[in-house]
Amino acid sequence: MIAGAPTLISVIVPTRDRANLLREALASIRALESDAVVFEILVGDNGSDPASRVAAAEFGATHIKVDRNGAGAARNAGLKAATGEFIAFLDDDDVWLPANISAQLKMLREDPKLEAVFGQVISTDQDLKPQTDPWPEAPGSGDTLVKAMLSSYYPQLGATFVRARVAKEVGLFDETLLGDQDWDWQLRVARRRKVGFTPTPGVLFRQRPPGSFDKLRMMRLGFARKVFLRHALPEWRVFGHPLGIVKGYTASIRQYFDYFVDAADRRSRAGERKEALKAIGGAFRVFPARTLFHLALKPRLRGAALRTILPGRHQAGSA
Repeated sequence: MIAGAPTLISVIVPTRDRANLLREALASIRALESDAVVFEILVGDNGSDPASRVAAAEFGATHIKVDRNGAGAARNAGLKAATGEFIAFLDDDDVWLPANISAQLKMLREDPKLEAVFGQVISTDQDLKPQTDPWPEAPGSGDTLVKAMLSSYYPQLGATFVRARVAKEVGLFDETLLGDQDWDWQLRVARRRKVGFTPTPGVLFRQRPPGSFDKLRMMRLGFARKVFLRHALPEWRVFGHPLGIVKGYTASIRQYFDYFVDAADRRSRAGERKEALKAIGGAFRVFPARTLFHLALKPRLRGAALRTILPGRHQAGSA
């Protein structure tokens, strides 16, 4: 880098036919530029809507057409084209906050041994209204971080900041993973034991409405299991005991079980009997024994089942 020249950061944004959301994301990136920091925005587009190309041009971003499905393929197109000293990410439906990037960059400048920095995010609804406090609080570093990431902590990619040379050494996203390829890639970074953390909220992270994406959740379940086993088995020592792997797996996959329990409850109360049964089946696919236990003894899933099987006796909306 030339003395006095601004730091060039490559920002990779995957998109697919969501031009209006893409504009919000790109605007939030450009808003953080300054005399000291400039962004090379790389939009990997595997959609078909020409409005995405127009949106990219409006914000001076490089539009890269991608002929393969999946966010991993779109991100890889950006990684291959990146020329910045650092790499950052943002999904097309999320938004950077003003404090993003600066804290991560400061940490990497002050500690040459650090290879990447994770920040905090705030989960929101579709209108970007905050639904949670900033998370996580402090996932730790080294073995502690790796264990946390294999025990339900999924760093949000939009708050991840990496040296470009490290991104090159880690390699591309696994395009065979149509879900959780970001978790897999971040684990590859974290397992190098040179990742820092800043308790700085950097991203507004849009969440889909609860119970609204059953098929997507079911599809991602298989990929989540694959990613966990891919990284947990070589890192078994961080769990301290073989049973720790089981606990880590349970914690990592529990979100899918909770999702389907919630979906079953919502569907049954709305009188959507077929969809409620599918959701109960989804919970069974995640944790068969736990599902049977909940059907027998836990009122929420048991109630959903009874409202579905005996709708006349257990009216929608009843406890």
